[in-house]
Amino acid sequence: MISKEDIKNRMIQAVETVKRTNPMAGSITNSVTINFVANAQLAVGGSAAMVYLPDEGEFLAEAGGATYINVGTLLPIYEQTLPCTVKALYDAGKPWVLDPVAIGIGLLRTQLLRQFKEYKPNVIRGNASEIIALAGLWGLEGGTAQSNVRGVDSTDSVTDAEIAAVALAKWTGGAVAVSGKTDLITDGSIAAFSYGGSYFMEKITGSGCSLGGVVAVYATSASPFIAALTATAAYNLAASRAESKADGPGSFQIAFIDELYKATAADIANNPFEIKEV
Repeated sequence: MISKEDIKNRMIQAVETVKRTNPMAGSITNSVTINFVANAQLAVGGSAAMVYLPDEGEFLAEAGGATYINVGTLLPIYEQTLPCTVKALYDAGKPWVLDPVAIGIGLLRTQLLRQFKEYKPNVIRGNASEIIALAGLWGLEGGTAQSNVRGVDSTDSVTDAEIAAVALAKWTGGAVAVSGKTDLITDGSIAAFSYGGSYFMEKITGSGCSLGGVVAVYATSASPFIAALTATAAYNLAASRAESKADGPGSFQIAFIDELYKATAADIANNPFEIKEV
């Protein structure tokens, strides 16, 4: 098993490379959180590009270093945009991050997420209920056919989702990040548990969506597992620091972006986490 020290060194390298190269990680994300996703990507050193048309999605697949796909507030055009974009990413061997927001709600969302199975996202990021539901939709171990997602909220614990997360990671050959009180990140052979965060993250919209966008930024410069763990650690660190300076959700969101921007590579790599074999 890879050592914790080696993981930290790879995280440092990922952060430093992003800050030095300013890679583009485009996004097709929900309309509620576009601004927050873009600002978070910029704060960690990436370059953002937000699109929704089919030809623009294909352009991202060719021109970007990685792409974030979020199935939140779907538009009818996404029935064309998302399949052609993920196919272009898969065919080009470009990394992409899937956020199966509100899985189980509506026929179009279900249809799109079912199609994505064959295009094997490099990182899947979601809450516990979304991860369990996606594994169920894809017929993998630990999944259930009935989604327990309540809108964008989870009704399952991160521990409940571990088997599904491992199964998804093994299927894709990438990584899965499950957000919760303690975050789980796995590549199917090892699991990392990342600590920190803030209760304010549940009081603002877009904390999970913007995390997915930041995972895509780091995916331009690191393996899926390191990208997901680095982004999660950066979020947990920035949220912890921002909470101590905030008077409420509004000031927290501003402080959070500031702390995300100020965090050094060593700060992020040293945010507490544990690893185990799975």
